[in-house]
Order: sequence, then structure tokens, then C-alpha cells
Amino acid sequence: MAEPCKIPAAMVAESVERSYVLKIDGYSRVKGLLKNGKFVASTPFSVGGHNWTVKYYPNGCPKYCDDFISLYVHHESAGAKEVKAKLTLNVLDKNGNPVPSYTRTTPVNTFSRKAPTCGYYDFIPKDELEGSAHLRGDCLTIRCDVTVLKEIEEAMVPPSDLHRHLGDLLKSNDAADMTFQVDGQRYSAHRCVVAARSSVFKAELLGAMEESSGSTIVIRDMEADVFESFLHFIYTDSVPPALDVVMAGHLLVAADRYNIGRLKVICEEKLCSHIDSNMVATSLALAEQHGFRRLKEACLQFLASPSNLEAMMTSDGYEHLKSSCPAVLKELIARIIPAEFTSAKDIIMTMWK
Repeated sequence: MAEPCKIPAAMVAESVERSYVLKIDGYSRVKGLLKNGKFVASTPFSVGGHNWTVKYYPNGCPKYCDDFISLYVHHESAGAKEVKAKLTLNVLDKNGNPVPSYTRTTPVNTFSRKAPTCGYYDFIPKDELEGSAHLRGDCLTIRCDVTVLKEIEEAMVPPSDLHRHLGDLLKSNDAADMTFQVDGQRYSAHRCVVAARSSVFKAELLGAMEESSGSTIVIRDMEADVFESFLHFIYTDSVPPALDVVMAGHLLVAADRYNIGRLKVICEEKLCSHIDSNMVATSLALAEQHGFRRLKEACLQFLASPSNLEAMMTSDGYEHLKSSCPAVLKELIARIIPAEFTSAKDIIMTMWK
């Protein structure tokens, strides 16, 4: 069955942007009053339901040299959940436009209680600013653009329930337009579903084969309970939870006959993982007759053990294996007799002719 699919919460639904202008009148006086690590904070402003302040360090923030002006934006909303935001910090020219060389943009940052601040310790070199035309009348104007990203809630996509709906359709027989006749029983079905699941049924129902003109398909050489499980798989893509090896063997033949690849893999795996002395002869004969190479190899590996081989020869399926598939017994003998005993091998192989 399909597994739940988890969608991460980082999918952006919308964003809210607001700009705040910080004007530093008396640039020189502020620089002289505040030492390295000291700052001027703006009044709080709100963006996206969160409060923010801008912190201006005229002589740099702590732990860094005082050659730069440092600028940070601080998330002020105490106890609020984490918020993602992007910042653009600009020095404005005399016309109020951002100066490209003094514009810095952060990546999207997560602001939290433990990490409430984001910005640049090296926002502007002081000597470069002081020699420019953007410090007018000892006044510096900075604009901070805050874009808050609003996110959708984390969600779980439920697993597909298509199999359940198709299973209900099979049980109800609603809009059924064909019938299978199997072992004296009749089963209603939907030709579009059956044809979509099996290329063999598609040819019979939608192609030029004889049964395409009728509404009933007769299934021979299959028991009714096997066909019920087979039809259930066609609609639901699932096998009974308590699938036993006998039913798995019958369904494997049906899956091969009607080209239902997934069912074939499931049943062959079931038989490969449940090989024992009582069933190995039957499984080996099945594999040999229908060309199930993986199952055949699993059986031959099991029978490479002398004790398993002896037990198999006393099982109910051994006589059928010997009479119907003598070639596979020769192959088994060729495997288990060491290569140096070629004469003995030739004698035994002659006896099997």
C-alpha cells in the first residue's frame, strides 16, 4: 500500500514586506559618544505580525574592529514562534534612493528566541562613507526592508485509497459490464479495469480476439477461490494478509498466464522464502514447468544439502517431480556431485535417461 507523504513546512504561501527608515542626525556626535559595541536602537515597528527594531553601531559591534558601521535587525516579539524573514539594508542618497554600493541583502533567515538578530558587522567602512557624498549635513539615512515569509502548516498527505474504492466497486458490482465464468461460478467485473491491469485480458476484451465480442470470459484450469483472490488483486493491488504457499503457487501461475507482473513477483517471493522439505518438490516442478528462474534457483540451493535432498525424496511431491521434470533432477545431480567424480556422475545420469 502507499505510504504517507510528509510535506515540509517550509513552503511559502505569501510574504509581507515593510520598510523602515532610520535617520542618524549628528553622525559625528553619535560616533563620538558611543564606543565599540554600543548602539542606537530604532523605535519598534511591525511587519507580518512581528515587532522589529534596527540597531545601529556607529563604531562596530562587539568582538569586531571599529573600522566599520555595523547594522542589525532584531526580532522583538517575545515568546513568538520562529519566523523567516529576508532583510535588505540600504544607504539612501539625497533623493531618497538606495545607493547600490551600500546595499546589502541577507538570505532568508530564521529568527528565533535563541537567534533573534541578523545583519552585518561590516555594513559600511566608516572612512569610505565619510569621504562620500552620502553623508550630507552630518546626517546618515538608512532604509531597512523587512520581508516576512508566511508559511503553511506542516501537513501529512494521506496514503492513496484508490485500492479501497476499486475494491468497493468490485464488491458492489455497480456498472459492471462483463462476467467471468470460473469453475461453475460467475463473477461480475468491469472490462475497463480488467483490461487496464492485464495485457492478456486487454487483448481479449478490447482487441480482435474471439471473446472481445461477448460479455462473458470463461476461465479454465483455475479454481474459484484462486480466481477470487486473483480478481481481488486486479482491483486492489493486494493479496490476502494470510497468503499461504499453496495459494501463492496457484496465484503465481495465474499471474504468469495473464501477465500481472507485480502479483508474480509477490507470489514468487512468498514461495522462495517458504521452502521446506515438504513443499520443495512441488515448488521446483512449478518453477521448471513455468520458467520461474528465481524460484528454481532457490529450490536447487535448498536441495544442495544432503539432508534436505533425502527429506524431499520422501515427500508427496517427489514422484510428480520425477515423472514430470526429469531434466531438472539431472541438473540437480550435476550440481551436487563433485566435478572429480565424473565417472560416477555419468553412470547416474545414464540411469535417469
